[in-house]
Amino acid sequence: MIMKPVSVIGMGLSPRDLTETHLKQIRQADILIGGKRLLQFFEDYQVIKKEIKGNIKDIIQYIKDKMEKDTIVVLASGDPLFFGIGSLLVNAIGAENVSIYPNISSVSAAFSRIRESWSDAHVISMHGRNDDAVFFHALSEKNKIAVFTDPVRNPAWLANTLLENEITDFRLCVLEQLGTPSERVGWYDPAQAADMQFSEPNILILKRISSQSEEKKNLCFGMPDQSFEHQKGLITKAEVRAVTLSKLCLMPGHIVWDLGAGSGSVSIEAALFVKHGKIFAVEQRADRRELIRTNQKRFGVKNLEIIEAVLPKGLKDLPRPDRIFIGGGGRDLEKIIEVVSSCLMNHGIIVINTVLLSNIETALSTLRRIGFKTDIVQIQISRGQDMPWSERLEAQNPVWIISGLKNGENED
Repeated sequence: MIMKPVSVIGMGLSPRDLTETHLKQIRQADILIGGKRLLQFFEDYQVIKKEIKGNIKDIIQYIKDKMEKDTIVVLASGDPLFFGIGSLLVNAIGAENVSIYPNISSVSAAFSRIRESWSDAHVISMHGRNDDAVFFHALSEKNKIAVFTDPVRNPAWLANTLLENEITDFRLCVLEQLGTPSERVGWYDPAQAADMQFSEPNILILKRISSQSEEKKNLCFGMPDQSFEHQKGLITKAEVRAVTLSKLCLMPGHIVWDLGAGSGSVSIEAALFVKHGKIFAVEQRADRRELIRTNQKRFGVKNLEIIEAVLPKGLKDLPRPDRIFIGGGGRDLEKIIEVVSSCLMNHGIIVINTVLLSNIETALSTLRRIGFKTDIVQIQISRGQDMPWSERLEAQNPVWIISGLKNGENED
């Protein structure tokens, strides 16, 4: 069966950006598909018009049903393959059935308005997406960011998010209704933008005032213990931390629970791997929660939330984790494992660190009883100590690292 290719036309900012090639495809259409604003530009065209109202699955099915006999043109704002509908249609009906006609994107137009290069800009979309971690990751690593907004995650909402997280080293440029007579471009501090209303559609550019906050320090894997604020050596030592994180097998979108987080060193370094996920550092003591907060601010980690709880209570309102780290557990280790294992996602991993001999057997037997595949390693670190004319090695306490993999067959 031979299908007529669906033409996807990038409108640019307005019909003024359409070339004769674009217009030729539109004139040949039997069916014109697009958002209400785009279809209004072609009210005089005597063709079938199908409006996209967020019903994208129905639209794709409609295209599949009609494309054999009818010439279909889909109107896209900006450039169809730049955070647009083009990629979605290619995946849905096959690249061989789609013809893309690109145009200027709103991002390139936005940077042209402020007369600045965007080759070094990082572009993210918050349009219809509930993924704040992507936004925070960009804020932590990039100095120039363009954001596609929507009526909910609008510039005021994003400015308030900056203020709530004490991020003050960005200026905001809001570009409203680009390419229309009502176009407006303005620069604002977060505090200014937080109380303002902006017309739709708009795009946001964030530009860092300074390359990096004075307090923020660079974070890397296996940070020295002295890089973290901690109480009298009560910290997962750097070498043990490195092995622990390797056993957790962290991925960018994971949800991680760090139970009995202490100084938060494991949580902080986990942020290197869980770039688009979320880390929950659970700690019952107020003084240690304050240490975690200090370390979080020091390294600019935004996807970390500190939770007050006495384990194994206080976890029911947290999202189900992909990974759980238990830094000891004490006398309640068995109960903690039983409770949190039921929360863990299928094929999730629990890693337990302990220096207590009794807890080795408790951790292994409990994990095996509830159907986990287990593994254990023992880490013995000796650190160099200066002597008058040489150096000696000073042994640290041995640490047992116990891992448990949840079998999907045991899902409650």
